[in-house]
Amino acid sequence: MKVRIGISSGLSASTPEALGELVDAIDELGFDSLWLPEILTIGVPDPWVALAWAAARSPSLKVGTTALVPGRNPVRLAKQASTLDSLSDGRLLLTLVPGIGLDPERAAVGGPEKRNALVDELLPVLRRLWAGETVSYHGTAGDFDDVTLAPLPVQQPLEVWLGGNTPAALERCGRLADGWLPALCTLEEAAAGREVINRAAADAGRSIDPEHFGASIGYAHEPLDENAAAAIARRARGHRVEELVPVGLDGLRDYLERFIAVGFSKFTVRPAVPPESWKAELTALADAVGDLQT
Repeated sequence: MKVRIGISSGLSASTPEALGELVDAIDELGFDSLWLPEILTIGVPDPWVALAWAAARSPSLKVGTTALVPGRNPVRLAKQASTLDSLSDGRLLLTLVPGIGLDPERAAVGGPEKRNALVDELLPVLRRLWAGETVSYHGTAGDFDDVTLAPLPVQQPLEVWLGGNTPAALERCGRLADGWLPALCTLEEAAAGREVINRAAADAGRSIDPEHFGASIGYAHEPLDENAAAAIARRARGHRVEELVPVGLDGLRDYLERFIAVGFSKFTVRPAVPPESWKAELTALADAVGDLQT
């Protein structure tokens, strides 16, 4: 099993200096990939622009994003992803998300009320466009006829992972996706979710690569302050924050080892508090967990 650890910038690395330091440190210290979130209403860079910048800075770095589905015409989304994959020579990692369900972010993103159902509708359209088919679509997110995409992705197929751990999200992942990357997920939820996804995939006449199960993990060096803990608690589905956010690098290592033990192998990790120096942060992180990569 190939264990890989990518680094997410979280809510930081918004300047050229910080992002450059992050890219260089990932390269130098042997982490797998750089991940930037797509969130419109906070101070993080647009991931499509920033990842193109990062891919140009480093000729080998894999670049990933949690791309918003609502508010986009499928041709535009397909074109952005295929262009980045083409220009980076096949280094794009892609997870599709419905976005944060709270204002002002939800209002800024736009799209239909049932945003998760939009993934069911658009992912097959995106796959056909990325494969070079001529596509017509008349649906929730647009209305067009006879579109053929260019440039095409270098990766054929361009894999798409999904997150989420509700029953509907798990079923959707098994039926449509190439992998699963949930966030704020307990070990027990992860193990149970993997089983549900594999059953849903089998029911749909397909399978998920056993190495395509991972987790997005935030970690802290000290117990979170009251405001940060409350923000996570609102999304914790009744779990204690301590179950979802490991504290200390030893705590993060233990957390990763327990996920690996139940068959998870692809991770994105991010410090809960933006570091003063990405080089120092990733040096300490590499010393603590780098040897878990295989």
